[in-house]
Amino acid sequence: MQFHWVQNVSFEDAAHVGDWAAGRGYEVTRTRLYADEPLPEIETIDALAIMGGPMNIYQHRDFPWLVREKRFIEQALCAQIPMIGICLGAQLIADVLGARVVQNREIEIGWHEMRLTATGHSTGICAGLPERFTAFSWHGDTFAVPAGAVHLASSEACENQAFIYNSNVLALQFHLEYSVESIEKMLAHCGDELVPSPFVQDQGHILAGLDQVAETQRLLNTLLDSLVPVNT
Repeated sequence: MQFHWVQNVSFEDAAHVGDWAAGRGYEVTRTRLYADEPLPEIETIDALAIMGGPMNIYQHRDFPWLVREKRFIEQALCAQIPMIGICLGAQLIADVLGARVVQNREIEIGWHEMRLTATGHSTGICAGLPERFTAFSWHGDTFAVPAGAVHLASSEACENQAFIYNSNVLALQFHLEYSVESIEKMLAHCGDELVPSPFVQDQGHILAGLDQVAETQRLLNTLLDSLVPVNT
């Protein structure tokens, strides 16, 4: 079985999503859209991850592959392929499902507490998650929860942090997949975004939290084990 992931920029890869898929016996493949690589035929993949990127989902002129990416997400939805979207990936899924993606009232960067909603707490995919947990964030935009989706989590800075759609499509605004290297790459490539703001941590605070990576990846394992069928 094939687990495919879609990459929007060179410094945001599948990280622990890829590790999880390989560890569950999937053949892991990718498309680097920023390098103009072709997307696979939708019937050839069994599960899909749409990863992050610093662009806005409506920047079609600057990043023309976004149009192809949205069309691919629509095909995956129609084929009912298990899919996870993270940060930009979550916003793209929300947009394809007809929900608005707008600038969040706050920029949210660093280690922040996420809280399950009442509906999230009682939803099967969140059964293995604590009611409150820390996750890494790096975003300025936010999605509305699409019609028919279940709102799963929120934070002080951002109301809509996660949703599940049709039990097989998971959208996360925050990053459970990041490795230590992932965060170091974000600091190297996007460190100029660490401007003084109530929910933007400085580099020192971010680096001091790196010991939380193992726990966030464990939470991702829990979610993916519920979302994606075991490869037998």
